[in-house]
Amino acid sequence: MKALSALLIGTSLVLTALPALAQSDLLENMSPVTDEMIQNPDPGSWLSYRRTLDNQGFSPLDQITKENVGDLQVVWSRGMTEGYQEGTPLVHDGVMFVPHPRDIIQALDATNGDLLWEYKRELPDNVPMIVATRNMAIWDNLIVFSSKDNYLVALDAKTGQLAWETQLRDQDSWAWSTPGPIIVNGKAISGRSCAQQPSGDTPVGGPETCFLTAHDMKTGEEMWRFHTLPHGDMAGSETWNGVDDSLRHHVGSWISPAYDPELNLVYFGTSVTSPYSKFYFANFDSVEDLDAQEFLYQTSTLAIDADTGELKWYQQHLRDHWDLDHPFERVLVNTAIAPNADEVRWINPNVTPGEERRVVTGIPGKTGIFYSMDAATGEFLWARETVYQNVISDIDTATGRASIPLDMIPTEIGQSMLVCPSASGGRRWFTSTYSPLTNAIYTPLSNNCMQSVTLPNDIRLSPPVMAPGATNIGTISAISVETGEELWSLDQEDFTTSLLSTQGGLLFGGDTNRRFRAFDQDNGDVLFEAIVPSSVGGVPISYEVDGRQYIAVQVGSWLDIAPFVALTPREVVTGGNAVVVFALPQK
Repeated sequence: MKALSALLIGTSLVLTALPALAQSDLLENMSPVTDEMIQNPDPGSWLSYRRTLDNQGFSPLDQITKENVGDLQVVWSRGMTEGYQEGTPLVHDGVMFVPHPRDIIQALDATNGDLLWEYKRELPDNVPMIVATRNMAIWDNLIVFSSKDNYLVALDAKTGQLAWETQLRDQDSWAWSTPGPIIVNGKAISGRSCAQQPSGDTPVGGPETCFLTAHDMKTGEEMWRFHTLPHGDMAGSETWNGVDDSLRHHVGSWISPAYDPELNLVYFGTSVTSPYSKFYFANFDSVEDLDAQEFLYQTSTLAIDADTGELKWYQQHLRDHWDLDHPFERVLVNTAIAPNADEVRWINPNVTPGEERRVVTGIPGKTGIFYSMDAATGEFLWARETVYQNVISDIDTATGRASIPLDMIPTEIGQSMLVCPSASGGRRWFTSTYSPLTNAIYTPLSNNCMQSVTLPNDIRLSPPVMAPGATNIGTISAISVETGEELWSLDQEDFTTSLLSTQGGLLFGGDTNRRFRAFDQDNGDVLFEAIVPSSVGGVPISYEVDGRQYIAVQVGSWLDIAPFVALTPREVVTGGNAVVVFALPQK
């Protein structure tokens, strides 16, 4: 069969030549992915960003164990397009779908990396290439992702050809999107990174660029839209204290959400406003008056009805002034609740120790504070600190409302203060993982602070410096979702990136220093280490083909690697993008 080449006039799509292997039995025999499969995936598949829609990031595969993980070896690798590397592969029926930088998608044989097909999107010249592609989704015979030119794009999973595309915003008002969608009952649900305030000639929009959407996976038709930055007469607009709509920017949602099928709720996290400090938005009679404003829906957890887009509840974690976003994955867990007051600083007095709850939990934001909330109602249950922070002095244990030290709130030009953590985050976007073996969430953390100076137009934030008392920049922290106790923590000289847990009792993750490791979930002991071509910017996954378990990760540097590199004791290799796959030797 001849190689296929296609050009679709009137769209921004170009398909590169497809090898004859694209029509192989592997693709022909690939089964359609149903909603049931997405909500209850086969143990050997990886069908969503965090494998399951509860965002646990856990693989039930157990062929690789604590006893044999030392025998892991690289079984194949494949170079990737240059650009920022933050991707997560999908695997279904022995086919791996890999998101490259610059809107290139490849289908590979998951056992050896051979190319099955490739899609390459032709992008306008003015599209910023700094925007990474963290994940895609699969449904029926479609692969869907958010493109850099403001489209939601669906490809035929067997051929890589365009099935449909839907424009989300025009190209004169960018609403960039680093997260791909999740699939909920035939709907692609996703958020947007959102537009910042105008800067020079950069084309951005106002509050209308900040939204969550649901699209019909059969047609691409939009089904609902929820604005994360309320304006006009929308509910929540009054919390902006009369600030003109044209000055409202940047309350986005730039990590994929979680979904609870019983409650039919989708859980999103949101970012900070732009400008960061609310001091610039309007005149206030006092710092207390300024602190009382919420400026919704910044730095919040939003629970959205998956069918209608209606807001069911929200919890605001911080009224931020320093780019301390809270968009990271919300993890859904069924657990007993018995917070240990010796370690957990904030506990709702109405919590009955030992009661079973469905909770939204984990570390949602850059402050590094670990939260537990009731998934049905948003009721605050408990919270604790992990890394050093000085921006939250207290949390109302009945409501979950955080208090900021009033002397930390910017109120005049030239004001300077040490803010901890920095805008690089006590926690960054790199994924956490939950293991039912330990009932714990493992999170990569960072020990840093920054200097904040109030300028006439915004806050100037310095590059991060080491936090007081810290000697290493990277940390892995294991927190019990039942008691809030820190089961263990492990400091590392290099910044630690995304994590994966498995039924084999293992925790996999990489760092800025080209190391990819396996840790013991029980105590953090390093059981395996491999040197890969570059810093580990991608998200590790595990899958199975023909009875063999694999561990895969995309490596390469990411957008904001520089601040972390500056705090490591060695030269860091950037670039060298590749997907690297490990397995045990075959007998």
